[in-house]
Amino acid sequence: MARKKQKSKTQPAVLFNVVYEDGSLSSNRRVAGELLDQRFGDEFMALARTAIEDQDNEVAQKSGVRKAKIKSITRVDERRQKDKPGS
Repeated sequence: MARKKQKSKTQPAVLFNVVYEDGSLSSNRRVAGELLDQRFGDEFMALARTAIEDQDNEVAQKSGVRKAKIKSITRVDERRQKDKPGS
């Protein structure tokens, strides 16, 4: 008899668009769902900003090139992404 697949207990990743102070845009930045846990009262977007800043710092250490400061972060609506032609 076939067994049912177990559902993953990890939270899915969330996508964000990031605009930097120098005007550059980084689209569809992926942040792990576990990093966006609000159990301790932190705001969702503040957690996302911290996670993306950590990613930027990690890349800067490896490449030696720092990104500009983050100006704004917008959550990507995944439903709209799937509805776009060519997606």
